Amino acid sequence: MSTEKKHKRILMVVTSHDRIDADRATGLWFEEFALPYVEFKAGGLAVAVASPRGGAAPIDPRSEPKSEAASAWAEARQALQQTKPLASVKADDFDAIFLPGGHGTMFDLPGNDALHRLLQAFADADKVVAAVCHGPAGLVGAKRSDGTPLVAGKTITAFTDDEERAAGLDGAMPFLLETKLRGMGARFVVRPNWSSHVEQDGRLITGQNPQSSGDTARAIIEALKK
Repeated sequence: MSTEKKHKRILMVVTSHDRIDADRATGLWFEEFALPYVEFKAGGLAVAVASPRGGAAPIDPRSEPKSEAASAWAEARQALQQTKPLASVKADDFDAIFLPGGHGTMFDLPGNDALHRLLQAFADADKVVAAVCHGPAGLVGAKRSDGTPLVAGKTITAFTDDEERAAGLDGAMPFLLETKLRGMGARFVVRPNWSSHVEQDGRLITGQNPQSSGDTARAIIEALKK
């Protein structure tokens, strides 16, 4: 009988959307993927990466790291080159799902049927569902099997309306994330702009902004030990 310890598996879902408009590129905010990726690997998790379209995932050029972080995050960058198409992924193969942010998520994760089927399956199985910054855009439209919004009655956080205004992109987004999640019945908690802030409600874990990436990842790792 094998005594080898089975690694917990986490699915990271990133955006495939690379433009806000003709003049502005967008995509994944790299820190929100790379820092958790490194944490997950160090924590002994097996990591897979998926996106709506599969293939190479776009990185928001504004989030390109400085030289020191670029070296530390090289493996994470490589993992973004061949993401799995979301429609090909099965929830049964994973113990947790994590949605990093970036403004691209605001365009292609809300209303994504493949993602919402996965999220419903994770929630129904009481598996960890997590997101950071704009990643909770993927929770917009997601429902439990009884038809209620996945976030209804849940204490969560995400990139706040005030942070969006401070970033100067509130007028360029299809909606404001905080407002949208509140409208779905979430108990939305706000902390000062750009401060690390994580909320955990049962198996649902959310982080407010890029500065929350590391703490969100560590909360996921701890939740998977239980």
